Amino acid sequence: MNQPDADSRPSGLPVAIGAYVIWGFLPLYLLLVRAVPAFEFVAWRIIWTLPICLLIVGFRRQGPQLRAALADSKSLRWLFLSATLIAVNWVVYVWAIQNNHVYAASLGYYINPLVNVLLGTLLLGERLNRAQWIAVALAALGVALLAEGALTTLWISLTLAFSFGVYGMVRKQVPVGSLPGLTIESGLLLVPSIGVAAWYAMQTGSSFAVSTELSLAIVLGGVLTAIPLLMFAVAAKRMPYSTLGFIQFLAPSIVFVLGLTVFEEPLKPAQAACFACIWAAAAIFGWDMWRQSRAPKTA
Repeated sequence: MNQPDADSRPSGLPVAIGAYVIWGFLPLYLLLVRAVPAFEFVAWRIIWTLPICLLIVGFRRQGPQLRAALADSKSLRWLFLSATLIAVNWVVYVWAIQNNHVYAASLGYYINPLVNVLLGTLLLGERLNRAQWIAVALAALGVALLAEGALTTLWISLTLAFSFGVYGMVRKQVPVGSLPGLTIESGLLLVPSIGVAAWYAMQTGSSFAVSTELSLAIVLGGVLTAIPLLMFAVAAKRMPYSTLGFIQFLAPSIVFVLGLTVFEEPLKPAQAACFACIWAAAAIFGWDMWRQSRAPKTA
């Protein structure tokens, strides 16, 4: 039977752009749940992500993959670590947006692809070419400038960049797809999340019981966690990963514009200088990925 031509397959570009646009505009959604403390919101986000993931797993008939991963103790240990990392990432991101540190959140995800390159070099023995070393050096200069003039928010950017970078490294060690992996991560975090939600309910009253509108907005958090990740998984199968990595800069760019317009956060000189360095590094990084994707493959 003839195999379909690669060019006739559906393009992954629309779903990739869709995923990063959703992630980019996520701060607008967080405005709807701003009254919910970051820890409590992330707990509810995990609680509602799990049933949505299970529904999608059933729809995509990925039950066997999910059961196989659950039966593998080594995979479960790695997924427990990745679940912890992504929970830290979510809490810091939500807290940063709630406290008007939008630029710091944006910067974290600008730095993240460069952190991935650095982690690959240090932990996987991958080698950087000249362009990549220049990009890493520019990013380091940007972080140094931020440390000099905006030290109070530097921890946000670095925590977001490294928690997500190490999360990606850990997930590379686990032979589990994105959606079954997120389902297991949510399951591993379910009991602590229920505990956090119960603690807030006893201390100040549950945010989920405040109003129907807020309850629906909280449930939406589960949808906005699972759907873009599914879109990303589809895109990753349909397009070169280097191209997908370049599109990754779309989300923090949207977040930066939102910080400048909707949130009206003042842009400090140190932040402006840091962004200039990071944008230059991102441009070099993106150009290098494009150049490599266009280079003829050798045997």
